[in-house]
Amino acid sequence: MRYFPLFIDLKGRRVLVVGGGEEALRKVRLLLKTEVRIEIVAHELHPELTDLAIGGNIAWVGREFSPALLAGATCVFVAADEELNNRVSEEARKRDILVNVVDEAELSSAIIPAIVDRDPLVIAVGTEGAAPILAQGIRSELETDLPPFLGALTRAAGALRERVADQIPAGNSRRQFWRQFFFGGIRDAFARGSLDFEREVEKAFETGSSEAAEGRVALVGAGPGDPELLTLKAQRKLREADVIVFDRLVGPQILEYARRDAVRVAVGKAPGKHSFTQEQINSILIREAKSGKHVVRLKGGDPYVFGRGGEEQAALQAAGIPVEVVPGITAALGCAAAIGLPLTQRGRNQSFTILTGASEDGIPEHDWRFLAQKNQAFAIYMGVGTAGQTQARLLNAGIDPLTPITIVENGTLSSQRVFEAVIGDLASSIRVNSIEGPAMIYVGLTREQSASIVAFPARKKAS
Repeated sequence: MRYFPLFIDLKGRRVLVVGGGEEALRKVRLLLKTEVRIEIVAHELHPELTDLAIGGNIAWVGREFSPALLAGATCVFVAADEELNNRVSEEARKRDILVNVVDEAELSSAIIPAIVDRDPLVIAVGTEGAAPILAQGIRSELETDLPPFLGALTRAAGALRERVADQIPAGNSRRQFWRQFFFGGIRDAFARGSLDFEREVEKAFETGSSEAAEGRVALVGAGPGDPELLTLKAQRKLREADVIVFDRLVGPQILEYARRDAVRVAVGKAPGKHSFTQEQINSILIREAKSGKHVVRLKGGDPYVFGRGGEEQAALQAAGIPVEVVPGITAALGCAAAIGLPLTQRGRNQSFTILTGASEDGIPEHDWRFLAQKNQAFAIYMGVGTAGQTQARLLNAGIDPLTPITIVENGTLSSQRVFEAVIGDLASSIRVNSIEGPAMIYVGLTREQSASIVAFPARKKAS
C-alpha cells in the first residue's frame, strides 16, 4: 500500500487551490463541506467560483502562482496546465506540504478518493490513482446501498454515547446495544420517525440490550435467481441476519450477500423429497427468534406468491414474534422479462393469471373452462411434474390445442433455457427436452406475438 488512508482535521486551517476551471471547482465543492479556509490562485475563475469569492466563501488571492503562497498551507490542490502542475508539485514537495494534482498521481503526494458523504459518516474509496473509474463505480454502489438517513443516525449515536457508557455495562451488552442501534430495530424505527425511535431507544436502555431481549424474522423474497435482481432491502436484511433459513431454489451467489458468520439452515423441498415439513420450518423460525436472533427466511421469488409466506407469518405472529415481509420479484415476472415476453399486450390480452401446477394432494383444481377461453394468458408455477394432467384438463375444457406455450427453465440464470410449443404438445415438450425445472410455463404467450424486444441477457433459443 503506497498511499495511507487518513482523515485530516481541516477546521481553521488553510488550503491553496491553483487553477480556476471546472476541475478546480470540483475540489472547492468538496472542501466547502469542511471548515477550512480556501484560497485560490488563477488567471480567471469559473463563474461559480467567482460567486463564491464574492460571497466570501473562498478568497481569490492572486492571478500568478508564487511559492510564497504555500506558506502556512496544510495542502495544495492543483488543476492547471502541465507546466504549472509540475512547478507547484515540486515547490510543495520541497516544503513537505501535501499536494494533489488532478489526474496526475505521480505528481501527487496525496490522492483524493471517491467519497460517499453521510456526514459525519464518510466513506472513502481509493485505487492509488490506478483506476479512478472503478472507485467511482464502487462509490455509486455504496451511495445506492446506504440510506440517506445514516448520517443523522450517526449524529444521534454521538449524542447517546455518554448515556450508553453510564447505563449499559461494557462488553457484550454494550456491543449488542450499538449493533441494534445501527443495524437492527432502533435503526428501523429511526427511519420511520422520531417517536418510534425514542420508544425503541428507551426500551433498549431498559433491557440493557434489546437485541438480546427480542428476536425478529424477515420473510425475504430472493427473486427468480439472478442475484442482481435482489432488492436493496433484501440485501440489507441478509447482511444483518444472524440466521438464514433458505429454500432449495436460493442459489449460493445470493447467499454471498449474507454475513460470513451467519448461521445458514437449508430447508429446501424437492418434489417428492420433503426433508422439512412446514410445521418444522415454522418451529425453526420461532426457536431462533425467541433466542434473540435476527432471522431471515429467504425464499425464491416472492414470499407471498406460492411461497407459504402467509402461513409462516401467521405462525410467527401467533408466537408473538415481530415479522416483516420484504417482497421479491416473482418468477412469472422475472423469467418473462429475461426473455422479452410481455405478460399483457394491447389488442391481445388485458389480464394475466398466475396459478400453481402442484399441491400436496396433486394437481390443484382451477377454473379450467375459464382458462381455456380464447385470449387468456397465464403462467403455471411448479407445473413440470403435473404437465400431462394440466394439458389434459385444459384440452378437456376446450382450449385450442394450437394455443402457444413458452417454457422457461432456470429463468434469469446462465443455465436458462427457453422452449416454445403449443398446449397440445406440453407434456411431450417437457419430456423430449428433459426439462426438470425449476421452470415457468406460460400459456397463451409467445415472443413472436410481441413487438421487437431486446431481452437481457441474450439467450440461445432451444428447439
